[in-house]
Amino acid sequence: MTNFFEGKTVLVTGGAGFIGSHLCDRLLREGARVICFDNLSTGRMENLSEAQRNGNFVFVKGDVNERADLEAVFREHPIDFVFHGAAVVGVQRVIEDPIVVLRDLDGLRAIFELSRAHGVKKLVFASSSEAYGEPVTLPEREEGPLNVNAHDPYALVKLIGENLCHIYWTKYGLPTTALRFFNVYGPRQESSAYGFVVGVFIRQVLAGNPPTIFGDGNQTRNFVYIDDNIEIVTRAFESNEANGEAVNVGSGPQTTIRELAERTVAIAGVNFTPVYLPNREIEIRYRSPDITKMQKLFGYVPQVSLDDGLRKTIEWYKAENFK
Repeated sequence: MTNFFEGKTVLVTGGAGFIGSHLCDRLLREGARVICFDNLSTGRMENLSEAQRNGNFVFVKGDVNERADLEAVFREHPIDFVFHGAAVVGVQRVIEDPIVVLRDLDGLRAIFELSRAHGVKKLVFASSSEAYGEPVTLPEREEGPLNVNAHDPYALVKLIGENLCHIYWTKYGLPTTALRFFNVYGPRQESSAYGFVVGVFIRQVLAGNPPTIFGDGNQTRNFVYIDDNIEIVTRAFESNEANGEAVNVGSGPQTTIRELAERTVAIAGVNFTPVYLPNREIEIRYRSPDITKMQKLFGYVPQVSLDDGLRKTIEWYKAENFK
């Protein structure tokens, strides 16, 4: 742990969400003053119970897509660093209302313009592995093809955010880094039908039901435990070499969804056979990142194995009574 964030003010948009709340906790432990900005559409105040006990924590309820809300934050607080994580999230939400993600373009424009105008020292943008669309080559490399087979606007919005990172660094000198998160999981992740596969599987098996798999279960994902993900985020702020870059944040190996279901069942200590459902409208077949660039820029590889991460996450869900 360094003193990099000591005495600095960090704005975390989407800070009451899964990744954002963990980042708030980490930054506070490192001595930062944290401004958590969230409209609570999917974020939860319960995620901030630890942060709220810290005198350096400020919560602001607001919508990142409403420029006036963001302007008020920049006007009232001297912001040193920005993590922009606020966005529409979850495959099911995008399936039900694919156009709603386009509102996030308003937030992107505002956060970049205001960060530049107020002299922010660095902005880190939460992008996604969805930027690759259905991959043309594996493993997926940052310099490789992007979104050749687009299925939804979500990936396009992430790509626009990545392009803004590059433009604001090269044209305006605002230090930026776009992090392409692969499947992050861990405590506090949403586990409803609008959530993500690890949380959904855990909720199902702890409730006494078999995990449900869309498709044949042979589709692959790359899972990164939340603590490893947050470590990369903090290092991104410190890395000048990562300015203007888009970087995969993954753990390397592919895991099939069938294998994930089997591991979840085994670690939870239950005996269920997965139930298979038809494919969803949006279902990428493969995810396998090349993490060479991540290792080079940040000097870090994920430390938590999938089994250990699942064990920690299951224990949290049990303690929280599946919330």
